[in-house]
Amino acid sequence: MIRIQYLALLLPPLPLQAEPVRDMRAPDPRSAGLAAPDLGATLRDLSGVREAVALPRPAPLQDGLSDAPVSQSDVLRAELRPGWREADGRYMAALHLSMAPHWKTYWRAPGDAGIPPEFDWSGSLNLDKVTIHWPRPDVFDYQGMQTIGYLQEVILPVEITPQDPAQPVALQVEVELGVCNDICMPASLMLHEPLPAQGALDPAISAALARRPMTADEAGVTRLSCVVEDIEDGLRITAELEMPRLSGTETVVMEPAGGVWVSDTREGRVGDALTAVADIVPPRDGTYMFDPSALRLTVLADGRAVEMTGCPLN
Repeated sequence: MIRIQYLALLLPPLPLQAEPVRDMRAPDPRSAGLAAPDLGATLRDLSGVREAVALPRPAPLQDGLSDAPVSQSDVLRAELRPGWREADGRYMAALHLSMAPHWKTYWRAPGDAGIPPEFDWSGSLNLDKVTIHWPRPDVFDYQGMQTIGYLQEVILPVEITPQDPAQPVALQVEVELGVCNDICMPASLMLHEPLPAQGALDPAISAALARRPMTADEAGVTRLSCVVEDIEDGLRITAELEMPRLSGTETVVMEPAGGVWVSDTREGRVGDALTAVADIVPPRDGTYMFDPSALRLTVLADGRAVEMTGCPLN
């Protein structure tokens, strides 16, 4: 690891929000001599209030919105797709976002002009772990600024590990996200969905899972290394990869661990050698530990993506 101390920054950093990692395990009531909750009864109670807390279902989203101010329901609707249960007890559900024509929302690392989504699953029942499987996003240019996200629709597969496989699971998620066209607006969602005991394969979720990025081996990456150097207000990371060229323009995204601002990368390629450079700026007046083994790199191109975690120092 590299340890650096900063007492002041010249630029106010904008924190990059990666996918939250949460421990959803509640204390075991049996260890405190309490009766275990009746999750089945709680689910029945929850189903009675589901319609009261779910998003209203607006009419189909339309193109050609007027110049009058728009509301969230004009441009966004959302649902939790219940999905199915795997043989090992895990569930595969999904968050389905639909937007009006020409509107988009953002990936976990949205670029300087984007709004990173935030998820809070703490209101769920019998939930141990949540893993979002992000489909490969698209790269947009907005007035000379790069943003990364999804146009008009995205299905985010959500892998659910229950705390007690013998008990039912009910999802509750609060989502804060941004949706943009010529203007951007913040959106807030509160969604509930009891998961079925077994469920059935959902082709839409399966298609979203198939859009995952390739691994380094699948993409033919033969070498990956990083060089780290100090700059005035943080660190400069230079990643060097040996891999065949992807189709179209290649964009590399770096996601270090911790709440640090990360610049857009500057890419260059000669043959199979791809180089990407980005600056990271830690919070003001604090100590930041850069861990190269936790650095996530994603290479995006037209209809393809490669994702890898860990970058050995050169």
